[in-house]
Order: sequence, then structure tokens, then C-alpha cells
Amino acid sequence: MRLLAEWFPEFANELDKMDEMYKEKRMIDEKTYQFICFALSIKNRSKPCLLKHFKGAMEAGATVKELAYIMALVFRESAGGDDCWTHDALGDYKELIKSNIQCCPK
Repeated sequence: MRLLAEWFPEFANELDKMDEMYKEKRMIDEKTYQFICFALSIKNRSKPCLLKHFKGAMEAGATVKELAYIMALVFRESAGGDDCWTHDALGDYKELIKSNIQCCPK
């Protein structure tokens, strides 16, 4: 974001405005908000966001046990999604094996 703030400040400012709008219009409690952001931070692999929302969740009354549950839920749902996607993408793998498999269609 530092690069954006320096070279495209108009965009960075709009993101800040979005943050303020979400805060003003929020329809869920702070703890739930922090849980959702914590989960998304894991999926997005964003260490700064992960740390921010871990701390934010704790400040909103979460326990480490609850955060561990959220982590496990994200890991489990990710594994399920990976499983479904891979099986769908492979389809009938036995027929795929019989065919002339090519990574990049010509």
C-alpha cells in the first residue's frame, strides 16, 4: 500500500474511505467482524492483516480458543474446496490417463 499511497494516492484515499464506510454501516458486532477478517487474512496470506485482526478479535473479547477454532474452520473449508475442485477438474481420471495428456492445449 505504501507504493500506492506514493504513486496513486487517489486510489489509496478511496480505500480509506471504503474502510470508514464499512465501519459506519457495519451490521455485525465487532467480534464477528474481526473473526471474518481474521479468516480472510488466512486465506489471503496477509501477515499484517492476520496480526491486525488477531489483535482486534482479542480486543473485541475473543479467546485464543475461538481463534484456533476459526483457523481450523478455514483450514478445513479450504481442504474441502481443494478436494472438490481437484476432483471436478480431473473428472474421469482413468479416461484422462488413457488419452494423450498435455498440460497446455495447442
